[in-house]
Amino acid sequence: MITYLNHLLFGIYPYIALATLAIGSIIRFDREPYSWRSGSSQLLRRKQLMWGSVLFHVGVIFIFFGHLIGLLTPIALFDALGISHGAKQLLAIVAGGIAGVMAITGATLLIHRRFFDSRVRANSSFSDNMIILLLWIQLALGLATIPLSASHLDGGEMVKFMTWAQGIFTFQSNASTYVADAHLIFKMHLFLGLTILLVFPFTRLVHMLSAPVRYLWRGGYQVVRSRKVISHG
Repeated sequence: MITYLNHLLFGIYPYIALATLAIGSIIRFDREPYSWRSGSSQLLRRKQLMWGSVLFHVGVIFIFFGHLIGLLTPIALFDALGISHGAKQLLAIVAGGIAGVMAITGATLLIHRRFFDSRVRANSSFSDNMIILLLWIQLALGLATIPLSASHLDGGEMVKFMTWAQGIFTFQSNASTYVADAHLIFKMHLFLGLTILLVFPFTRLVHMLSAPVRYLWRGGYQVVRSRKVISHG
């Protein structure tokens, strides 16, 4: 049962999440191009937005590219460059820790602003609230993995997740076995990360895919009002 669950979550679910991310984003951009925006609430309350947004976005960008490069770069390439697994893991702990603290601090400010300012709260949708909370939990889980990684700096744990990620992208049927014995916190971090990819096309996160290229010269106007019909009768 445990083996089947592990295969379902880390062998099958990744493909469901990635397929939904790709297909859902294409369909949304095709059918609802004017919803392809961040939905900024700056006009409602600027306080907390600047620091929260800057800290959150800078931290998340570093984390995203750190994970992308760290997980998908072939292990043989690091070996050829003479970068040991231990050195790579230490770098990930230090750089990831700094970026994680920045991002979760920014996310905390944004959450406080979104839930405790009546105007911002009234203008927030369910998906807006859900995604910022999911991101905060994901950042917290990521930071919680640091003590575990620091307790064994041989890089073995990192290699395990690199092998899993590369196994998923090369369609290895046994990819889930690489993380079968990983700590629960790591598994929760992986699962929630995949879930964020799954819901990505249905949230304001889609603006990440267009900035700063096509988004800058997209024609037409942005619809910033609600779709709800306001009755004047």
